[in-house]
Amino acid sequence: MTYSTLWLTQIQFFSSLAFMLLFLVIELGLAWVLLYFKLRSFGPDHAAWIAAYRFWVRVFALAFILSFASSLPVLIQFGSLWPKLMDKIGNVAGPLLAAGILSAFIFKSCFLGAMLFGQRHLSERAHALIVFMVALGVAVSSFWLIVLLSWMHTPAGAVMFDDRYQVTAWSGVLFNPALPWYAGLFVLASALTTGFLMLGIVTAQTLRRPIDESGRLVFRTAIWIVAAGVLLQGVMVAGAGSMTAQYQPAKAAATAAYWRSGEPPDLVLFAWPDAASAENRAAWLWRRAGDAWLGRDAEGKLRGLDQFAGMTPPVALTFWSFRLAVAVGLCMALVAWLTLWRARRIHYDPGAFSVAWRHVLMGMTFSGWIMLLAGLAYVLLGAFPYAVNGTVTVSEIAGDTAFDVVLGGYVGYMVFYLLFLVGFFQMLRHIARYGVVPIARRRGRA
Repeated sequence: MTYSTLWLTQIQFFSSLAFMLLFLVIELGLAWVLLYFKLRSFGPDHAAWIAAYRFWVRVFALAFILSFASSLPVLIQFGSLWPKLMDKIGNVAGPLLAAGILSAFIFKSCFLGAMLFGQRHLSERAHALIVFMVALGVAVSSFWLIVLLSWMHTPAGAVMFDDRYQVTAWSGVLFNPALPWYAGLFVLASALTTGFLMLGIVTAQTLRRPIDESGRLVFRTAIWIVAAGVLLQGVMVAGAGSMTAQYQPAKAAATAAYWRSGEPPDLVLFAWPDAASAENRAAWLWRRAGDAWLGRDAEGKLRGLDQFAGMTPPVALTFWSFRLAVAVGLCMALVAWLTLWRARRIHYDPGAFSVAWRHVLMGMTFSGWIMLLAGLAYVLLGAFPYAVNGTVTVSEIAGDTAFDVVLGGYVGYMVFYLLFLVGFFQMLRHIARYGVVPIARRRGRA
């Protein structure tokens, strides 16, 4: 396989995985938000909380359909683009993928229909239990995916024997060093994506008509989710950075654009990393502040990119994808806390904001997606050239498919993904403008 074909296969797999995750984070976040709405409906403001549930369960249902449908191309490409991967990690990846698929079918197939269509045939408490089981199912099925991804970056609990990984301890596989940080980042990305989506939709409604008590309750819920989420996200990013420095020192050096071992460990805030000259052009530095985010050798000396000659990730892409994710996160934090500060003074009525600030909130509707895509690019690009950190390279597992065949498949997938995105945006636009219209009430629709 040529170098250009190898990169195209990675781009195709990244695009398919990214598309699936765009809707999986909304599905995961809304599953637990809907449970919260349902539980709050047992107290005061019953009608308002139920109205909030009925509105957002439509968005959840569409996100579920799109995430489930887009998971199939990911599974297909897992084998078609990387045909030799399962030969090497099948003893680990096979049970994890099987557990993920089984979890999705057990929890979602058994309870999703009752959640969406059986509300009027069940008691309120029984329906709340169903909603909880669906939320639990989404979380469990997502867990197996995160375990596999984190294990490939910190392969613990298994050893390479006869060119194939053999499991020595499933506890080590399941609770590998990267899992807490990757799981935390994914959950918080889900919360932030869902929270800003809710803020944007409710705020857009205020530009057409005054919102009711249900809209104010949704806005209040969303603003507290994002305000808390941005703080916890900072903690997780710091923890993930320390983990990366320990287990993926080449990725840490690329993130910091730290070229030569022994140089002062300055924290490079912004720069143009030049791989040809191994220098940072137009760099903005924070002097002596970068040593905590760099790996060390057995003697405790900082490890630069010069120690990983020929096996370094693409420095510029790794460097900038990380900073894009951080920049979007900081922007989200600023908007979240300014909005919370102002919202408490106006009793969480988004219609009382200025038109300019409402447009700011609308502009942040899909900011969680941007942060997610940048973070995913950083995680995957920073691992290159390895598929499994330190042992299995991408070139080892790639197939021999011709460039034009891969390109044709990629274009086909992107056309379908674009159509799905357009449909999703049209649906959001419709319900934001007209609300939820009850259909066939006597047949048990939710």
